[in-house]
Amino acid sequence: MGKAINRFVCSECGYETVKWMGKCPGCAAWNTLIEELVSPKAAKKSRNRYVEAIPLGAISDQEIYRFSSGIGELNRVLGGGIVPGSLVLIGGDPGIGKSTLLLQVADRVARTGSKVLYLSGEESLKQIRLRSMRLDVNSNNIYLVNEQDIDQLENYIKDIDPVLVIIDSIQTVYSQDISSIPGSVSQLRECTARISDIAKRTEKTFFLVGHVTKDGALAGPKVLEHMVDVVVYFEGEKNFSFRLLRGIKNRFGATDEIGLLEMSSQGLVEVKDPSYIFLSSSSAEVSGTAIAASFEGSRPLLIEIQALVSPTGPGYPRRMASGIDQNRLALIIAVLEKRLGYNLSAYDVYLKVTGGVFLKDPSVDLGIAAAIISSYCEYPLANNTVFSGELSLSGQIRPVPFLDMRLKEIAKMGYKRAVIPGGATRVGFQSSSLELLEVSRIDEFIDIVMEG
Repeated sequence: MGKAINRFVCSECGYETVKWMGKCPGCAAWNTLIEELVSPKAAKKSRNRYVEAIPLGAISDQEIYRFSSGIGELNRVLGGGIVPGSLVLIGGDPGIGKSTLLLQVADRVARTGSKVLYLSGEESLKQIRLRSMRLDVNSNNIYLVNEQDIDQLENYIKDIDPVLVIIDSIQTVYSQDISSIPGSVSQLRECTARISDIAKRTEKTFFLVGHVTKDGALAGPKVLEHMVDVVVYFEGEKNFSFRLLRGIKNRFGATDEIGLLEMSSQGLVEVKDPSYIFLSSSSAEVSGTAIAASFEGSRPLLIEIQALVSPTGPGYPRRMASGIDQNRLALIIAVLEKRLGYNLSAYDVYLKVTGGVFLKDPSVDLGIAAAIISSYCEYPLANNTVFSGELSLSGQIRPVPFLDMRLKEIAKMGYKRAVIPGGATRVGFQSSSLELLEVSRIDEFIDIVMEG
């Protein structure tokens, strides 16, 4: 046995060094090297285990078996349901509702007669019981344990034989083989590797709760996200009752799906028709407001975009955006200045996407441009019109995918006109009540906007 040594590990990428440095050589992040005490391990005997290789054609081509979580929006994000033997990492801000969501999942799974193990390293059993009373969860198929030692996990699984194991949270559990504190880089890697090995051997599904940093990323090294099968971010503003489940990584389905839930006194409730929550109930026509047809995952969404253009004061004009990337707003403003001659450099531009959702779909560019033009010209847009199209730097309106599904959603919500890219394919859509206005360039778009 050698003596214990100190090392410094980067909390972002896991890079290790024997001395402290201000800048990590691995990921170039500053002030991320954390000191850890490493105890030498006893030499382990090598196991001569031979695993037979299997021909590709001999592996069954049947679809992966899934079982329902009991929450349709979560099933959507997971790719259709829970896959046995998978690791699902759910991250989100403190108090956003991660523990509430997983306790509701445990209840729905327990109602089918299956057993669920809920291992909590943060809350006491009485705290979980108080939450269960509020959510009306009272199943004897849910087994609670307040334990942080990950080495005891396999014993609980053997005794209870659950189909689902919830660990709340991965930053609070530890392994006695690692001398560093819970939540350190070494502990996160070791504990996640142990859980992954158990999941693959026993075909048990694990839901791991992960903390996030102040930047909104999952705490710990990036290797943590590579070790799990599914990464889901639980997003939302505390001032809003709506919560978004956004799939970031999924080995069993699409990675761009979103699920929409609403926080109520009885817990999280599925939102069946999400377009309604992103639209204003006011029927009055006001300048700076436009409706855009976005597409998130496999569902179309109609979202209200609000813009405010006001004369700037001394200094540089301000560009503030809520719900889209601020650099994207700057690009759209630059196109409007260059291609239309608008003097937006003398104005502050503020943009907001209603409902607290963050949009990444480039097809909302046309709606953003319409809202900015409307506010700049003090000209209200017709409230029965929806915009969908990507704006290129040359001023052309580019086609968008899934246009037929967007148009069906627009017609279903009762709108009368849709502004779409010229020559776009809309196979599968037929409607006599929806007027389609095609535009190919931004100057043609202006004529339609100013006509109302």
